Order: sequence, then structure tokens, then C-alpha cells
Amino acid sequence: MTTMLDILSVVGARPQFVKLAPLARALHARQEVQHRIVHTGQHYDDRMSSIFFEQLALPTPELNLGVGSGSHGQQTADMLRGIEACLLEQRPDAVLVYGDTNSTLAAVMAATKLHIPVAHVEAGLRSYDRHMPEEINRLAADHCSDRLYAPTPLAMANLARENLAERAVLSGDVMRDAVIAHHDIALAESRVLEQLDLADQPFVLVTLHRPVNTTRESLTQLLHGLMASLDNSMRVIFPMHPRTRAVLGSTIDALPPALSVIDPLAYLDMLRIASAAGLIMTDSGGLQKEAAFLRTPCITAREQTEWVETVDMGVNRLVGRDLTRLAAALDHFLHGPDPFTPETAICMDNEYGKGDAAQRHCDDLVEWLGAASIAAASTGGDPT
Repeated sequence: MTTMLDILSVVGARPQFVKLAPLARALHARQEVQHRIVHTGQHYDDRMSSIFFEQLALPTPELNLGVGSGSHGQQTADMLRGIEACLLEQRPDAVLVYGDTNSTLAAVMAATKLHIPVAHVEAGLRSYDRHMPEEINRLAADHCSDRLYAPTPLAMANLARENLAERAVLSGDVMRDAVIAHHDIALAESRVLEQLDLADQPFVLVTLHRPVNTTRESLTQLLHGLMASLDNSMRVIFPMHPRTRAVLGSTIDALPPALSVIDPLAYLDMLRIASAAGLIMTDSGGLQKEAAFLRTPCITAREQTEWVETVDMGVNRLVGRDLTRLAAALDHFLHGPDPFTPETAICMDNEYGKGDAAQRHCDDLVEWLGAASIAAASTGGDPT
């Protein structure tokens, strides 16, 4: 290669900032790469955006589209318009997209239509639940992207079943890289346990944000069911998404008193509190994995998960909104044997990698784009 590779990452939501951090560091270390970041503004609250850039030591985005919230169609359309204008002006050699948000979908659509190569980080995940908007985004991103970075062997198998194996690379999970890199920092710097008076007592950490779980009826039912099963034996800490708080309104005042509703947590605080929790209940995809990486049992308030490996290892249980299954899962994890064994640790390494995923992504990306440039030069054509 005679010229520097220009790679543009498009992100917009807090899980994507976490995935970006290890890759941004790996790409920055390559002299032949110029790496820039576009922030769509999908998550715009300081507690869900700027604090993540600060704690993860991410470079300032070159552009923030400031899209904000809205319906799926409106949000994706606004992002598509802004990303397309950026790509037309800058014409990077490749676009990196992350995960399965509307930011992912918009970036893939914009770049693909402009014939700019796209690489999808965290490809091949499937929950097989098309009621989840993320599932639609994953499918579209994988089938339109030119390079697919599968975090697990199961993700690779999913891509092979969809005839996408030739584009796919088993890369490991960059979120595990992030946890490994920041866990000790979180233990040293975060004061969240002291601030919440949790340092010497058991507690359950809850995050719920999906629309199916955050109507007033479904959310209050889940939380009251959780508290009844715990019988006030443990505090419950609920960092609440601003949208969920807005849906609940004054209903928050009717929630059980042992339940502590707090503002969303910064990344280091979230790592420390998740590591210290006796149990996590969530409907988040990323937190299911982070719980496993931090050796904290997890109950997932969904009927399906894209992270099947955590269920197969026995460290995560799916309960949906069924209070009977929730009570059984609580009893299993709180009173049964520790699900994290030496065999689990080996399985975790085999499934998600040992913390070198970002370097593997970076090495392959540079090699792949270099090969594409050489092929284009030899034919006088476009690299795509």
C-alpha cells in the first residue's frame, strides 16, 4: 500500500462506544491507518454519551449528527441523510459499523449505496425474534456488509447457514477486550458502591429498557414480582433509562421502597456495580455478556437471546415476563451452586476470545482493505 487507509467508524449508542474503544486504540497504533469517528447522536444524554467517550479515552468524533430520539423510521432516515452527506464529502476507504442499532442500519445503507466497503463488528448474532428491531438491523447489516467480524463460533455458524461464510472472520468479542482493559480501573476509581451504601451488603442490579418490558403495567409487574421473590432480603438497584422514567412518570413513587431507582451509570461505575452484584436482571444484550465476563449470574427478561452461549454455559437464564420462571431462576442462582466453574472459564475463552479481539479485527481489516486496493489497482476498477 502506498497511501494511508482512511477508515470511518459510525456509532451512536452506549454499547457501540464500548465496542469502539478497543478497536480505536488498535487502529490508532497502525501508522498506515487514519481512523475517524462519526457520532449519530442516537444516545445524546451526557450520562449515556459524553461520559463514555471520556472514560473510554475515545477520540472526539469528527462529526456529531445530533439526531436524537424519534420513531425508528424517522431516526433512521435522519441518520441516513447525515451519514450519506458525510460519506459523499469524505469518501473513506471503508466504513466500520458496530452491533445492531438504527445507527448501524443507517451507516450500512448509506455506505453500501455509495459503493464504499463496509465491515460489520459483531456480525452473525441471531435471536430469531423479528419483533425485535435489532434483529432486522442485524440481518440487513450482515447481508449488505462486505466483511463480517463474528464474535463467537455460533455467530460464524449462523453466517455460514445464510451463505455468508466467505465474508466472515472469527474475530472474538471486542466487549470482552473492553471489560478486561477497564475492570481494574473501575475497581480503583469508581465510588458507586460507597455512594449507594452497597459496599457491605448483597444486592441485585436491574436494567430494563425494551418497550415490551417498560410499559407501566409490564414494568411494575416485573419489579413487584422480583421484590416479592426476594422477600426484601436484598436491595435492588435500578439505573433507569430516561425514556423509561418518562413512561413511568409518577408511577415511580408507587414502586417498592427497597427498590432504588437511580440515573444511568457511566461505564466504570457500571462495571464496578455489575461485578459486585449478587445477581443481574436485564433485557440488555450487552449486559448479559458483561455479567458473564464479570462472573455475575444473570436473569434475562426476554424469551430469546442473541447470546445463546451464556445460557448454554448455565450463567444466564431466560425468563421473559413469567414471574414463576423469574422466581425459579432467582432461587437457582441465589441458593444453588456457583455457576462459574473452571470449566466455565475455559468455555468463555473458547467462545469470546481472551481479550485480543480488537487486534485480530485490526490486522484483518488492514490486510483485507490492502488486498482490495491492490486488486482494484490491477484492474483499474473500484475496490468494491
